[in-house]
Amino acid sequence: MAPRILVTANPLSSLDVMRELAPTGFDIVVAPAGSPEFHAALAETEYLVGLGEASMDAAFYRASPKLKLVQLLSAGYDRVDIPAARDARVPVCNNGGANSVAVSEHAMLLMLAVCRRLTWLHGNVVAGRWRGNDVANVRLYELHGRTLGIVGLGTIGKKTARLAKAFGMAVQYYDIARLTEDQADALGVRFRLLGELLRTSDIVTLHVPLTPRTKHMIGAAELGLMQKTAYLINTSRGPVVDEKALHAALTDGTIAGAGLDVFDQEPPPADNPLFALDNVILTPHYAGPTWDNQYSRFRNAFDNVQRVARGEAPLWVIPELR
Repeated sequence: MAPRILVTANPLSSLDVMRELAPTGFDIVVAPAGSPEFHAALAETEYLVGLGEASMDAAFYRASPKLKLVQLLSAGYDRVDIPAARDARVPVCNNGGANSVAVSEHAMLLMLAVCRRLTWLHGNVVAGRWRGNDVANVRLYELHGRTLGIVGLGTIGKKTARLAKAFGMAVQYYDIARLTEDQADALGVRFRLLGELLRTSDIVTLHVPLTPRTKHMIGAAELGLMQKTAYLINTSRGPVVDEKALHAALTDGTIAGAGLDVFDQEPPPADNPLFALDNVILTPHYAGPTWDNQYSRFRNAFDNVQRVARGEAPLWVIPELR
């Protein structure tokens, strides 16, 4: 019997691309996470490929005795039950930076959008106000010459740094894993302590995974360190930021604005108070999925599956399971 790859059906993943890149010699089963078809396939599944939609607790691993690899199509892994995976001795891998270009570009998009008040400008044009009703007091800002603070200098953070340098920004970063001086020189960035970075950056962009350590790492105290003219960008995970504290900071002038792709609750409720603010730009956790990286995500996933099938160690195992 051919080894089975169970692929979770998800509207963010193109099954046509998946089938185009699927390796030969495997039994490919596609089913929505949690469906009867999904659970029926588990007993013979050796490789699970998906976005982490399935509840992978101890019962899941007991139902999957042949499982050799959980391969995520996403960079984030906050929905993974790490103790259960550790107990089952099954490696969990992220997408190997497959969507890092998309997320770094989206971070720059949000920076530009908040600094140039993009949605406000669009609203004025379509409402017939052209340049608004108070042209003399409109303040739009360039990225060039500004200081960008990157919190989390992983694959996405490094790509964001390179894009920011192309815009003429000075870049500093905070990460628990520091670059060597030579690496920092090559990338053109400088290490700062978190508090130092928050105090001295014109824009702060977040690129950390959601873990117990990073949950609400940006709260009222941290926002209070930022300049009143500064902007916060979050394309990582919503709970990295204390959303209530952010709303307060945006309404009382603690910071100038924010660009958010992620929220505490997704989708956010219709009465989310952030919706009423004119100094935020909001997108629906859509920084990662582009058509371009449908291919790179499935290419990396199936490469890892075939590595494990050959008896090799998988790439991109999440840090907690290395």
